[in-house]
Amino acid sequence: PIKTNTKEYGLKYFIYFCSPNTKSKQIMQKNLVIVESPAKAKTIQNYLGDDYKVMSSYGHIRDLKKKNFGIDLDTFQPEYEIPKDKASIVKELKAAASKAENVWLASDEDREGEAISWHLAEVLNLPIQDARRIVFHEITKPAILNAIKNPRAIDINLVDAQQARRVLDRIVGFKLSPVLWRKVKPSLSAGRVQSVAVKLIVEREREIQKFKSESNFRVTAEFNINGSTFRAELNRRFPTADKAREFLEACKGSDFKISDITVHPQKRMPAPPFTTSTLQQEAARKFGFPVSLTMSLAQQLYESGLITYMRTDSVNLSSLCVNACKDVISRTLGKEYSKPRKYVTHSKGAQEAHEAIRPTDMQNDAIEGSPQAQRLYKLIWQRTIACQMSDAITEKTTVDISIKGHEEKFTASGEVVKFDGFLRVYRESHDNEDANSENRTLPAIKKDDCPEAEEITATQRFSQHPPRYNEAGLVHKMEELGIGRPSTYAPIISTIQQRQYVTRGDKEGTERKYDVITLKGGNITETTKTEITGAERNKLFPTDVGIVVTDFLDENFPEIMDYNFTADVEKQFDEVAEGKKEWTGLMHDFYENFEPQVEKTLADKSPARCRQKLAKHRENAGN
Repeated sequence: PIKTNTKEYGLKYFIYFCSPNTKSKQIMQKNLVIVESPAKAKTIQNYLGDDYKVMSSYGHIRDLKKKNFGIDLDTFQPEYEIPKDKASIVKELKAAASKAENVWLASDEDREGEAISWHLAEVLNLPIQDARRIVFHEITKPAILNAIKNPRAIDINLVDAQQARRVLDRIVGFKLSPVLWRKVKPSLSAGRVQSVAVKLIVEREREIQKFKSESNFRVTAEFNINGSTFRAELNRRFPTADKAREFLEACKGSDFKISDITVHPQKRMPAPPFTTSTLQQEAARKFGFPVSLTMSLAQQLYESGLITYMRTDSVNLSSLCVNACKDVISRTLGKEYSKPRKYVTHSKGAQEAHEAIRPTDMQNDAIEGSPQAQRLYKLIWQRTIACQMSDAITEKTTVDISIKGHEEKFTASGEVVKFDGFLRVYRESHDNEDANSENRTLPAIKKDDCPEAEEITATQRFSQHPPRYNEAGLVHKMEELGIGRPSTYAPIISTIQQRQYVTRGDKEGTERKYDVITLKGGNITETTKTEITGAERNKLFPTDVGIVVTDFLDENFPEIMDYNFTADVEKQFDEVAEGKKEWTGLMHDFYENFEPQVEKTLADKSPARCRQKLAKHRENAGN
């Protein structure tokens, strides 16, 4: 210590207020920002100065009580509690909030995020109407600062829509699960959306089981003209080998003639930017990513400030993004490749008002990170750039080849890309399947030319059963039917697998013989070949429990299992979010019809039938 009489008091004063054991800890923090995840908090903290402290709620801090149902069935008001694993987090948030002049609620910009902000306001004793709610669909410095400049109140309509979903799902799950325990098997569970998702897979499996494959003969020919060869296909198929052989016999010594040539210029437009559903589908097709992995990677990219919010129905792009794309395209590819576009969301009930999934900085075409994260980011960047590029211009040529004395004709087609446009950057996965035919060109041909048939082949082909769903295909079907929303697709698919109603796996193909009849050099030869058919990868298969539970629920609770009912409920949630409907009334109308059906089913004294069916399924599986 400095031993001077004049400074002694000042020194003591200084030590008193800097000691960690004194009231210096009560110094007010000017601003507290609460977000959902630690990664997001870290990113945002980097953008804000020392006047801000950013903390994470680690998702929801309250949930429905686990005991006593958690809902007042007279009023349908939810009864919330703070789970034990969130008690310490809530304690820390309360302490920080008590020292802050301003508390900013910055959870995600969707119904779930709005509900999290509402729960925080309730628990932290913040006035609901005066709470500073800030939203942003990308974690960039301009977006964060703009959000803080423009706070809004908590949107109670969005909160009510989330509560309606949570309460209805609790009612269905808690009421139906005991029915399944008594009638089918202990420890089973049911859910308003999960059970319908399983039903889709069960119905597809039954379609496959009932399917009877039929065969026919597809006829192709290799033609030669002026030393160049090209392939053509007959415009009809034959039902039997005899009919195919008869046709080939008739072709011996036949004359062939180019009877018509048509040239069609075509334009191909790029696909719109990614929504949650289309990103999940494309990542599955291109990379084989499960839906849960795609969403986990997208969450990481979002929280790192690299892409916009990853749960969205919207295909809208901001003017900032459109202009940035124009600059990148014009500078790197040329102005002729740039074509700014505005996309409009057409899906019914699209609840998200923000943008499509896109990079926050279009100048960055690559990022650091895990190989999987890099691939997903690159995919998002390419899709976003491509949707702002010019159409691809192609020229498709179709050639008809007549056979003297026959009504049938062969047809050959070729496509030439005159201007690649957006194809220079990105091609949708289903487009890759046609890549060979797209690039196939025809030799110089003119009408009335007489090509020579070097070989004509009739190959036995078989009709294929409907494909099983993979995860992305199931998401697409659910979206098509209006079942679920962007935030629910991945959890639903994870849930039905975790509860062992559905498994994801592979099916080995089986060997099948097929006949080939060939006309070459005036001679017809016949051979039998083998092929592997029916192999499937990463498809969803219903388990025996999934099938029996689906049948039981379909029989006893047809309304719950009806696709239209499930979709209509989603529409009603949307109306609640828009302030057009009062949510507890919806719960009352539903429960009034649902509860008597539960009681009736429980009163039925014939539980053995379902269990016998389950045992039979297992016996058949074992055999």
